[in-house]
Amino acid sequence: MIATPSIGPAAGSPTESRRRSYALAARMRRLATVLLSLGCGVALWGLVSLRYPTTLLPSPAETWDAGVELWRQGTITDSVVKSSQRILLGWALGLAVGVPIGLLMGRFAIIRRLLDPWVEFFRFIPPISFVTLAVIWLGIGESSKVVLIFYTSVFIVTINTLAGVLAVDEPKLRAAESLGASRLRVLRSVVLPSTVPYIVTGARLAMGNSFLTIVSAEIVAANEGLGALIWRARNYSRTEWVFVGIIILGVLGYTFDRVLRIFARRFLGRFQVRV
Repeated sequence: MIATPSIGPAAGSPTESRRRSYALAARMRRLATVLLSLGCGVALWGLVSLRYPTTLLPSPAETWDAGVELWRQGTITDSVVKSSQRILLGWALGLAVGVPIGLLMGRFAIIRRLLDPWVEFFRFIPPISFVTLAVIWLGIGESSKVVLIFYTSVFIVTINTLAGVLAVDEPKLRAAESLGASRLRVLRSVVLPSTVPYIVTGARLAMGNSFLTIVSAEIVAANEGLGALIWRARNYSRTEWVFVGIIILGVLGYTFDRVLRIFARRFLGRFQVRV
């Protein structure tokens, strides 16, 4: 048997080395662009803060000092942990409930007709409207915050999943049905894989809304958390604490979204997820 020469660059070849060098250079350029953008933003913030007192607009240095103070007190760690637990639990519940509902609504017309009025009604009511009721019904414990985040997540996930199901190519469905696949098999083998990109998008949007909700929920009914930290800063007239809380919320949200995107690319790439 004649050995067939391998096609493509071998590992460690000059072509492969150049490709890695180009990829590394591209990553470094992206990082440099991000750092430049952040540096310009902080510099602009510092210049503007020179015109105003700390109680109105603290400078980056004053905000940094306030962050160090809160870190040494353990306030930042406790707040991040508490808020993260509430966000992740409520978001995960919204995902676990919203995806099946969206799939069923998309595949079964009778379920869509039954649930559509309720989904369309409640998804336009902001979660902050239910803060008082959540506290009255569930108390000031963790349940009220988790339920509010679940509420803000479930309808976004449902709508995106439903849109994904309705976007599935009709020829694919007909082909599967003509081969004798049951409705459940079609749902599992054809509809669900095609809907995964929509589910990921819904999950990302729901995560963003969870951060919007956690602040209002913690302001009303929490002693710990980033929302509670921002509200406590107001009571003490510590505007720099407010800025610390806002910055941490942004960084935490960015981190959660990046982790979700990395997970989707690594484990769901075969479903044509592009995030």
